[in-house]
Amino acid sequence: MAALCALSTLIVIVVAALAAPLIAPQDVTDPASIDLWNSELPPVWAEGGTWSFPLGTDLQGRDLFSALLYGTRLSLGIALAATLIPALTGLFLGMLAGIRGGRIELAILFLCDIALSVPSLFSAALIAALLRGGSGGVLTTSGAALVIICAISLSAWIAPAQASRAEARIASGRDYVMAARLIGTPGWRITLFHILPNCLGPVMVAVTLGFGSAVLTEATLSFLGIGLSADQASLGTLIRMGYEEILSGKWWLAVFPVAVLTLLVLAVNLIADWLGAWLNPRRGNGDGGATG
Repeated sequence: MAALCALSTLIVIVVAALAAPLIAPQDVTDPASIDLWNSELPPVWAEGGTWSFPLGTDLQGRDLFSALLYGTRLSLGIALAATLIPALTGLFLGMLAGIRGGRIELAILFLCDIALSVPSLFSAALIAALLRGGSGGVLTTSGAALVIICAISLSAWIAPAQASRAEARIASGRDYVMAARLIGTPGWRITLFHILPNCLGPVMVAVTLGFGSAVLTEATLSFLGIGLSADQASLGTLIRMGYEEILSGKWWLAVFPVAVLTLLVLAVNLIADWLGAWLNPRRGNGDGGATG
């Protein structure tokens, strides 16, 4: 039941974010549609609120509901790019380590240790400094997003690599894999049809958890001012702007972005937990893997 609710919540958030240009009352990416005279208006149910801005407006006069839609879309896009691309890299390296072993495995494990020792905050600050230096000190939205994607990607490949390495080592010792080798089956065919299917389940769980972590990391980096600027709506920048004004009584500026971020990450984590529990019986069965 919890997984179904989480999946429904995630679908609603993703569909709303993707449909932002169609359902948002205001295009927050267009400065011409923003009026500073409308800044800091409260939600419609509070005194001074209006149906033109149902969740109120931020410091720049942007409709907060529209900013949440566009900001969620940007955050989801960054998290998706920062999760899927490293996942493919991690899957390949993990399978290579699990199948080949020896020095190759030690080298890949050493790379994992190095990547884990570099904080994403430091990586983002360094990448942002390099990109700003090459662009005259100003980053576009795509450039700022690239900073966060690169910072998250530096460690996002580790969990898929560790998961696929463990499964590849187990699958390599199973009877059907050893039998395939004895009859002369090519190594690429064994890898593709016998070992890879066993690795996909754990990697899917790792990627799902990594996606939720990437959303949080983007929000953290944007909150700290690394990467996306205040005029580039994302969940992190909206929370940062709201935090600066929450003590002045403008609670809606922080509460709504935090609520969306919490629901999004909670839904992803619940789905990852369900996925891991669903796949666990298959993984626990020594002969339950793919047999090609």
